Amino acid sequence: MRFLIRLLINAAALWVATKIVPGISAPGDPISFLAVALVFGLLNALVRPVVTMLTCPLLILSLGLFTFVINAFILWLTSAAAARFGLGFHVSDFWSAFWGALVVSIVSVLLSIFVSKPDPRRP
Repeated sequence: MRFLIRLLINAAALWVATKIVPGISAPGDPISFLAVALVFGLLNALVRPVVTMLTCPLLILSLGLFTFVINAFILWLTSAAAARFGLGFHVSDFWSAFWGALVVSIVSVLLSIFVSKPDPRRP
């Protein structure tokens, strides 16, 4: 159930990014957004830890701000993978990926807050 909720949140966040950020485009059907969200989630789970580990010195040097570049790279990689699968999701350049990753992060955090169950152990 948690996987399905995360998939829906990622799909909604990617949809918002296509509406707000120029340079990010996708077909409008929900199935393709779910497929792109699945690719995005897989890349976040598999590639992001490796890239984060390899860029650890840059992360430390930039006080964590290089994370935004990593997020943009993962979104661009999602675009490349989606093109290979014929999903129609496209990110045109670095700045589109950068702002799109920022929008995706903000929207997914906000939706996660609204969807999460309250912890009964917290006062």
